[in-house]
Amino acid sequence: MPENKVRDEDYLFLTAMLRAREASMLGRDRMDRMLSAQSYGEAARLLSDCGYADMSAADARGVNEVLAARREAIFDEIGRMAPEPELANAFRLKYDYHNAKVMIKAEGAGVSGDYLLSDSGRVGCEALKQAYEADDFRYLPPVLGEAIGEAKRTLARTGNPQLADFILDRACFSEMAEMAERIGSRFLADYTRVLIDGANLRAAVRTARMGRNQDFLMKALIPGGNVPPDKVALASASGGEGFAAAFYSSCLHEAAVLGDEAVKGGPMMQFELACDNAVTIFLSSADRISFGREPVVRYLALVEAEITAVRMILTGWLAGIAPNVTRERLRDSHA
Repeated sequence: MPENKVRDEDYLFLTAMLRAREASMLGRDRMDRMLSAQSYGEAARLLSDCGYADMSAADARGVNEVLAARREAIFDEIGRMAPEPELANAFRLKYDYHNAKVMIKAEGAGVSGDYLLSDSGRVGCEALKQAYEADDFRYLPPVLGEAIGEAKRTLARTGNPQLADFILDRACFSEMAEMAERIGSRFLADYTRVLIDGANLRAAVRTARMGRNQDFLMKALIPGGNVPPDKVALASASGGEGFAAAFYSSCLHEAAVLGDEAVKGGPMMQFELACDNAVTIFLSSADRISFGREPVVRYLALVEAEITAVRMILTGWLAGIAPNVTRERLRDSHA
């Protein structure tokens, strides 16, 4: 990591504020209370102590709008308060790539995907749409612009949006790793590697279950993780025996064991949940760090996980999904 002039001590006030907020975040007990509530409205009102706007009368679209606004507000606040705004941008950038994927898929299907676009990225939705439609990416972040251009050309050449997705995924993680390098945050770099490993493990298990060939898998795998892509591909070729060994020293080891079972016909839900829980395990390594970049990265990651859990619980209520089914899909809480 390069030497960075910003010191951990410069994060003291922000870290103290975020540590205080963590105490009121959505823990497993409150999740269980929401799932055991007598009605959707009662479940939604239990979020008031966590600082959420009232969603007791909202439909699914309203829930998504409130949650998106909360995420955007937190990103904006931390971006303004942090000595290094790129810490927040490291979490924003995936929404730029999400939006690019939406546009690629919409073009491939000949439909509008505007309702799926997110305002949580670094680039406004309208600016990104204009750049995409004009095929002019000069004013976008360079890595993003180059990736969108390549993805568009791939779609035009192959008609396969999935191949375009692979290009965008690689660029997203590459840019996140570059941000960690510029900031000088080893924790953010390690977090990025864990995310890459999780994405690669998921891709390998799904590819093996579908019986797709190794050439397809290598297109999907992303470089830059703790486990090299060729090692992941070799584990996949073993037919459900190699993932546990490949990820033995990783926080994803339990997920890899379940991945081996999933390849042989075992349940996917437990495997997917274990991949999510591995991220929680990694983030817990920042618990003992009093101040600096690590608690900020941890908080931003926990906010994303919390919003995902709230969406799952509330939309599950609205869709009439049994609480026990939703409970089984929730990742471990930080609390």
